[in-house]
Amino acid sequence: MRLATFNVLHGRSLTDGLVDPDRLTAAVRALDADVLALQEVDRDQSRSGNLDLTAIAARALDAPHHRFAAAVVGTPGERFRPLRHDDDGHGEPCYGIGLISRHPVRSWQVTRLKPAPVRSPVYVPGPGGGLVLLHDEPRVVLAAVLDTPHGPLTVAATHLSFVPGWNARQLRQTVRALRALPAPRVLLGDLNLPAGAARLISGWHPLGRRPTYPAGQPRVQLDHILADRYALEQLPPVRAVTTPLSTISDHRPLLVDLG
Repeated sequence: MRLATFNVLHGRSLTDGLVDPDRLTAAVRALDADVLALQEVDRDQSRSGNLDLTAIAARALDAPHHRFAAAVVGTPGERFRPLRHDDDGHGEPCYGIGLISRHPVRSWQVTRLKPAPVRSPVYVPGPGGGLVLLHDEPRVVLAAVLDTPHGPLTVAATHLSFVPGWNARQLRQTVRALRALPAPRVLLGDLNLPAGAARLISGWHPLGRRPTYPAGQPRVQLDHILADRYALEQLPPVRAVTTPLSTISDHRPLLVDLG
């Protein structure tokens, strides 16, 4: 079973700045993941051709089970608002995360996290980018309880705040929310925390230790696959960990092969 997490930068290539659905399809298909968590995902955004990027990724993997969870309605860095409820934002541009599974899903759970109350500097890649002061946006955790060949498994996707300290708070909130779901439990996502901090704050075990950012010459691991230490022995052993270079995004995907 292959688990993967990938911050896709709404499908954009740093080479030409374009979002090409065929390129996104090829990039996701190359991962060949059984469970894939996606971050920085667009739905109905003009910058990405009004596409549903989660659905495109699910088709690329021939995965019958997928869900998009919007963090905001609107476009981050421009104009956006928090969701009023889980079904808000239909017919409007949305931005959030996706979770895709080749295995049947017993149930879904959405947990919402408040944004940091202050603006913080963040590096924006590409032409016209650099360090800019941004308002944080709300975050979301999307969890699914799967039926796998190895038994039930809870997997969750998230993308935490870039604001130091606030992301630590969100990670602790995420762990508490996931403890209500069946073990074993795995959290996948861009936590905006280095490996040591993610492990210490969560108390969970990293299944893969590899730098993932920036994509060209990775120096730090921001993207993680963590397993709750409770019932950890029920997971198959880790057989391989890889971070292949992709044709999209400023992050590398993190892949962990189990069993």
